Amino acid sequence: MIKNYFKVALRNLVKNKVYSFINIFGLATGMAVAMLIGLWIYDELTFDKNHENYDRIAQVMQHNLYNGKRETQMSNPAVMAEEIRNNYGSDFKYVLQSSWNSSHILTAGEKKFTKSGSYFEPQVTEMLSLKMLKGTRDGLKEPYSILLSESVAKAYFGDADPMDKIMKIDNKTDVKVTGVYEDLPHNSTLKDVSYLMPWELYLITNDWIKKMENPWGSNFTQTFAQIAENADMKKVSAKIKNVKLNRLDKEEARYKPEVFLHPMSDWHLYGEFKNGINVGGRIEFVWLFGIIGVFVLLLACINFMNLSTARSEKRAKEVGIRKAIGSVRGQLISQFFSESLLVVSLAFVLSIILVLLILPLFNDLADKKMSVLWMNPVFWILGVAFSLLTGLIAGSYPALYLSSFQPVKVLKGTFRVGRFASVPRKILVVIQFTVSVTLIIGTIVVFRQIEFAKSRPLGYTKDGLINIYMQTSDIHKHFDVVRDELRKSGAVVDIAESGSPLTEHWNSNGGFDWKGKDPNLAVDFPNNPVSHEYGKTIGWQFVAGRDFSRQYTSDSLAFVLNEAAAKYIGYKNPMAAIDEIIKWDGKSYKVIGVVKNMIVQSPYEPSRASLFHLSREEENVLIIKLNPNKNASESLSQIEEVLKKYNPAQPFEYKFVNEEYGRKFGNEERVGKLATFFAILAIFISCLGLFGLASFVAEQRTKEIGVRKVLGATVTNIWALLSKDFVVLVIISFFIASPMAYFFMSQWMQKYTFRTDISWWIFALTGIGALAITLLTVSFQAIKAAIMNPVKSLKTE
Repeated sequence: MIKNYFKVALRNLVKNKVYSFINIFGLATGMAVAMLIGLWIYDELTFDKNHENYDRIAQVMQHNLYNGKRETQMSNPAVMAEEIRNNYGSDFKYVLQSSWNSSHILTAGEKKFTKSGSYFEPQVTEMLSLKMLKGTRDGLKEPYSILLSESVAKAYFGDADPMDKIMKIDNKTDVKVTGVYEDLPHNSTLKDVSYLMPWELYLITNDWIKKMENPWGSNFTQTFAQIAENADMKKVSAKIKNVKLNRLDKEEARYKPEVFLHPMSDWHLYGEFKNGINVGGRIEFVWLFGIIGVFVLLLACINFMNLSTARSEKRAKEVGIRKAIGSVRGQLISQFFSESLLVVSLAFVLSIILVLLILPLFNDLADKKMSVLWMNPVFWILGVAFSLLTGLIAGSYPALYLSSFQPVKVLKGTFRVGRFASVPRKILVVIQFTVSVTLIIGTIVVFRQIEFAKSRPLGYTKDGLINIYMQTSDIHKHFDVVRDELRKSGAVVDIAESGSPLTEHWNSNGGFDWKGKDPNLAVDFPNNPVSHEYGKTIGWQFVAGRDFSRQYTSDSLAFVLNEAAAKYIGYKNPMAAIDEIIKWDGKSYKVIGVVKNMIVQSPYEPSRASLFHLSREEENVLIIKLNPNKNASESLSQIEEVLKKYNPAQPFEYKFVNEEYGRKFGNEERVGKLATFFAILAIFISCLGLFGLASFVAEQRTKEIGVRKVLGATVTNIWALLSKDFVVLVIISFFIASPMAYFFMSQWMQKYTFRTDISWWIFALTGIGALAITLLTVSFQAIKAAIMNPVKSLKTE
């Protein structure tokens, strides 16, 4: 009997090819979207879970009162780990000091690359439960050692054994390879750490750390911890709250540092702080895409249910005949359910095929390395459970309603489905387009916000600028000669040294004082040491005063402020700041100029009050302005030749400033692209269903159309008649979706200080677009029905 049910079901699918395709492909598309979003959410929720001690690892962070605001930072004094171990050792298994992940030149034989890694205390291998492929987890106990990730070891040594091989760091320090560990997965916060070196080596190569008069006065390292097995993360965090405050003098205590533990489980999803309070982070995107996935899947299910119920009404006679020849209601119910489950099963199989085809593109779009969870039982349980549930819900109407018909009424032709039979389908169509219109409006607003931020004045000219990150001091020693050679070659307009790249603040300091300053105010300003040529190279824009000049030896104790700094200090206009004195660490600096605010960090937030002063030692970044009148590749070749002449140890690697600035929009652009992808699929699924319903309605009204044509109705009249109902439904959807979209997007925009407005034309454009798509979708079937020969229409059945 079951075999017969599926045989009949298969024949019905073949007989109604268009409806079968729409049902199966539409549902498969929705399932595929849900799977892709499910994989994305799974990847986000499993971030860092590759570490065995995931639930007990934390980063030691601190809140500080800077410039009247509570700010949160990851950096700590270099003595933080030792202090916590000495005073709270029983609460922790490990407390480890670490450098920031940074780039170094690694040389092995003839191979020389710039790779990023960190210095850690030896127990990091245990805390992070690294999987050692060669060597042991004790590899960092020797001061001159290095642990390589598998990919880095492969890049340098190929298939040869790297153990005990000697490598050179920044052309200065020799280290021995004492182990190779498996690369950390892509969904790991520390994935970019491609090698590990001992913390002791960091102290040896930076001997100034041990010579610091006040080791608690500078925050330039990171601290990680693993709490003891019987310890509670919140209670331990509360215990160490004043570990830094207790070590500061009265002057430094104004910053009111509050140390706390930020659990590894929160690093990725709850990484944003405002005014010292955790306000979430990427968890917002998890919820957003989760909701989108549910709604896109709902759209596909609505299509399936709409067409299933619509087509089932044409099978009333079949039910009557089956009952007349002896079928009982239970058999009819089984028949309809088996057909529904067959369609859903085919859609599920097709959805997996679609996911396999789309996943590489989706990974590029989402910047992920996801794969189908073939071996995860939850994946299969959810897939099968959803298929069964959808099949049962979609098959319930024909199974339970049609199986209750009295065969006499059906066969006599006195059965009518009722005037309100189409109401549920109309409601479902409204839901479909409400979701689709909301997604479209949201997508437009996201891209508008990105474009708005991109249009903010930068305060400098980024075109043609490149950053080169220096690992050795050779160029600094020959800077004037290098600058002269490059300018004479015509490859560059100018070149400058800087303590930070144009797109980041690498350092900030307190200890500033000025006339009228509140003595209790704790300040922290980004301050960038630069060479004399910095302003000319980047093209910064003065609103008052002048640039640094080699003509004035006094400029060694001078500041150039940005507008935000001048305003914060209290100067009513930029000119009022000129020649004023700002004290810093006991020295008096004269303000010689004020420049327009430069967007250095987030393009969505106000510029921070910043100071610039002349550098007194080697700096980390070369900023070069390429000659716009010369071919860029030719210029880069000349720059490489000159730099290698004076710094042969460092590979020539550069980054265009406009590309580095563009990465600041990465998260928002990624969200926008994903939202666009899902919005297009939502519209596609909705239109697929609309096409099927339009086809059904046209077929259902074939005789009516024939009669109307005989009585003189034109093709336009028939088209308008068949399109009207669908247009009304879309208009209703638009008026429901618009206020919803406005509310949700207004809430989303609140996170940005600089934000665009949500203009009326976005809604108008979306409404017109939705109507146009609806008419295009419906018109094919409407016009096809309208031009049909009325003789054939009236002969139907």
